Amino acid sequence: MIKPVATQRVIALDGPAASGKSSVARLVAERLGVPYVSSGLLYRAATYLAQRRGVGLDDEAALVQLLTAMQVRLEVQIGLPNRVRVGDDVLENAALHTDTVDAGVSVVARHPRVRAWVDARLRELEGVFVVEGRDMGTVVFPGAVHKFYLSAPAEVRAARRVGERAADLAEVTEALKRRDALDRAQLRPARDARHLDTRELTLAEVVAEVLSAIGPL
Repeated sequence: MIKPVATQRVIALDGPAASGKSSVARLVAERLGVPYVSSGLLYRAATYLAQRRGVGLDDEAALVQLLTAMQVRLEVQIGLPNRVRVGDDVLENAALHTDTVDAGVSVVARHPRVRAWVDARLRELEGVFVVEGRDMGTVVFPGAVHKFYLSAPAEVRAARRVGERAADLAEVTEALKRRDALDRAQLRPARDARHLDTRELTLAEVVAEVLSAIGPL
């Protein structure tokens, strides 16, 4: 059963890969004193575990069975990075942010049953929080009281990602364009979302705009 989202005061930030939504969401959550939630971390964990266990990324049934059997869940706390727990163990976040995981995560995220599993884990979270992803404001939390959609051209987003990792700009640009195409179904902004083109804005400026729009909680 979906919780009455409006009473949770969910703040949803959506947008394509490397649009800055993760950095913005973290800082907004920090300024508001509420937890930051990364929906993508669950998809990355699913991809990582499938790759480690030899499960085909196209095998939807096997993926869901793996996630259920391994008791994968997301843990969030104010001021701390999100953690993915698998049974009694915690996955290292660095292992979930690699080029190998990047290459497979969109394939995993296309599966309706995997998306439903991730959505269910997110809706288990209580209270006020800032969540970022691709369809948080349209599918997962359609009643969120604040919705934002961050975007920028692929070339701009690629330059940011190259700054985070040792990678070739042209290759990263093409990879982001391919991922945008794969994620197209999830990249539809909510009709009531505030759209922010971040290409000419600094991180601090985007955060300021989001906080100004939210106002006091």
